[in-house]
Amino acid sequence: MTQVPELTSTSPTVDQIAPPTAAARRRASLAKIVGELWDSRDLVVQFMLRDIMIRYAQAVMGFAWALVMPLLVVGAGLIFRVVLSTMSNSPIEGVSIASLAAKAVPWAFFSGGLTQATQSLLAHANLIGKVYFPRESIPVASVFSQAPDLVVSLLVALTVVPIVGVSLHATALWVVVLLLLLVVFTIGWALILSCSNLFFRDVKYILQVALNFGVFATPVFFEPQMLGPKGAAIMLALPLSPFIQGMDVAAVRGHSLLEPLVLTSSKGPVTVWSPWMLGYGAVLSIALLVIGLLVFRRASGRFAEMA
Repeated sequence: MTQVPELTSTSPTVDQIAPPTAAARRRASLAKIVGELWDSRDLVVQFMLRDIMIRYAQAVMGFAWALVMPLLVVGAGLIFRVVLSTMSNSPIEGVSIASLAAKAVPWAFFSGGLTQATQSLLAHANLIGKVYFPRESIPVASVFSQAPDLVVSLLVALTVVPIVGVSLHATALWVVVLLLLLVVFTIGWALILSCSNLFFRDVKYILQVALNFGVFATPVFFEPQMLGPKGAAIMLALPLSPFIQGMDVAAVRGHSLLEPLVLTSSKGPVTVWSPWMLGYGAVLSIALLVIGLLVFRRASGRFAEMA
């Protein structure tokens, strides 16, 4: 007959065997949070696929919306440029149209990803509190679910640019770096806003107002050189500007992001790109991701009662 071993001082206790408490999870280090997310990557993929299917399953146009949205941004910007061109008696150049198509790519991804992710915790409220899993996987998956839209809009931009007479150069490879940084930047904001929206339900309305006006504040419809040296400097200092302006500089104007670019305007020479903007975007993206992960994890202990 097998004897049951006696519990000694070196034997694990119930507290040692039990899973970590909510308080212990909230005190987790950044490395542990990232490790848990990596271990749960299959769950992130499942959440992502679920979000994609829900978003397009009941839509009449289906995945065609991934094509329509960037075209709407380009169309709206083109109308805006036509009005400005008519008022200033200046023709619309092919570079201007190509610039709109390139800038629509990061803006459409950022606005779509934030809109989806901000409400993601409420959409999965039935899971929160029932079983433990890294809650960060929900908003992260919502951002990644914009990947099909990002790929389609990028293909649209790459198609429009040659059609309007603008040649692609090797500098267009900088687009990969810019989009990777943009994904990190968007995930950082998604973690903060999804967490905030769970506690304050009007965050999603504030976000929509900010996005509606943000398209005019960032260099999507306006070219920085239109605003003169001081106005361009203010616009390019905005957090989202490096990703949007970088797409224009690298993909449309064929200029390296490691070199400054100065364009002439009616108000004199205007610096539309400086290498510091690339570092600024990288540092800001990483900082937002770190802050978002830590803030999200600290607040996750109250998710079950707020959902």
